[in-house]
Amino acid sequence: MNEFTELPDLASQRFGGEVLSASDEFFAPKENLLKPSKPVFIEEKFTPRGKWMDGWETRRRRSPGYDWCVIRLGLPGIIRGVVVDTSYFRGNFPSHFSLEACEFSGAAPFKDEKKRLQASSTRWVELLPQSVLEGDKRNSFAIQHSGRFTHVRLKIYPDGGVARLRVHGEVIPEKSALASRELDLAAIGNGGRILASSDEFFSAPMNLLMPGDAKNIGDGWETRRRRGPGHDWAIVQLGVAGTIRRVEVDTSHFKGNFPDSCALEACYHEGAAVQASSLAGAPWKKVLPQSKLGANRRRVFRTQLTDVGAVTHVRFNIYPDGGVSRLRIYGRAERPGDRLTGIERFNHMSRAQARKALLACCGSEKWAERMLAARPFRSAAQILEAADKTWGALGRKDWLEAFRQHPPIGASKADTKQSEIARQWSTDEQAAAQRAPAETLAVLAAANQAYEATFGYVFLICATGKSAEEILKSVRERLSNDPEIELQIAVEEQRKITRLRLEKLLES
Repeated sequence: MNEFTELPDLASQRFGGEVLSASDEFFAPKENLLKPSKPVFIEEKFTPRGKWMDGWETRRRRSPGYDWCVIRLGLPGIIRGVVVDTSYFRGNFPSHFSLEACEFSGAAPFKDEKKRLQASSTRWVELLPQSVLEGDKRNSFAIQHSGRFTHVRLKIYPDGGVARLRVHGEVIPEKSALASRELDLAAIGNGGRILASSDEFFSAPMNLLMPGDAKNIGDGWETRRRRGPGHDWAIVQLGVAGTIRRVEVDTSHFKGNFPDSCALEACYHEGAAVQASSLAGAPWKKVLPQSKLGANRRRVFRTQLTDVGAVTHVRFNIYPDGGVSRLRIYGRAERPGDRLTGIERFNHMSRAQARKALLACCGSEKWAERMLAARPFRSAAQILEAADKTWGALGRKDWLEAFRQHPPIGASKADTKQSEIARQWSTDEQAAAQRAPAETLAVLAAANQAYEATFGYVFLICATGKSAEEILKSVRERLSNDPEIELQIAVEEQRKITRLRLEKLLES
């Protein structure tokens, strides 16, 4: 398969492509050229004018010249190749063809379109010179031209029939279309495209980005049944860099073969990454943690998302395999400041965003408010120093409030509600401990209960990298501590946790 055929068909009727005019369509209408279905042949079917053919067919030319048709692309863009399909045209196909293109400014419908297309002032660019065609074949031709076009003109020499025309390329939308406060950054119509996927056995991942609702399971992305470890994924190059605000995952029509769950990661890549290999080593950041999906339903994710700033690519993970009809990545096109990182990005957050981020690091309301009042910070070192001092200056009530934001080691829920990012951080911090045998985890759970019964709050330890056995040993040692000494130990462990989480926040 030619590589360009993996790009969208810019002339597709699904995107609004239309054959506007033709020199002749005596035997079969010009509209057939853009039908989305494959051509068919019905042996005994005839019309009053002759044999019925599933394509565009002109009468036999008895004078010099050629036939032509003009097509408005459904999506404007850079044309990378065409397929001139002459399926079932065996003794009546054109011997040659050529292709020209032009660009109109603005968005369709274009004012005085037909008149302008016929005007001598319209500049038609030759994309392919007169080239040989074969009958009953999908004739593929790559194109080397970087111009953006809105219309193409197909010329056939001297006459005959063409079943289908596919015009594959990269979508370059009108800039005004990207000025909306919220748009689907991944939509094909906005320039989104699939760079790579783990599997496309049953149907192509490009279907994820198609407009409208899926018609059936063949109109989505479906992978084969996974028999080993791992999960399936697809990498999407967004049509426009932007900040993700909402994600929709639609499993319509997938009832016994939908994924159990999904997750989304994103990164920012300078320059055009037209190959997935160019993203090797990219700093992927978690936008949506692994989240459950359902059969034949659309799930909308808002509050579960982590704001990672402007991004150019997303990696959509499904666990372990299955089918998804549509993926929508709604957000705001990139603006100055979206790519601020580290301490600059934290300083530029709104008060509400910064407060939420701080409370994910430490659950004390007073600590978060005092840290907000100290903004802006000059450096990462300064914010870490301020975090330590502010925490140490608080009292027992505030410390206990922060403790309640942590689930017991081995548990998934805290006493008070955690944000999605805080819950994910807790899971990551306990990852090493969770790999212990079930018997060890049961003993650890009992020790946690004994600790909480003794001191009145959850056992707190900076668990990152610690095994269940190490944590169990610490619980047993600390159970005999004086309450005031133990409180100071727990306060110090919370300080360590807060510091690690702040460092993660500034890295995102």
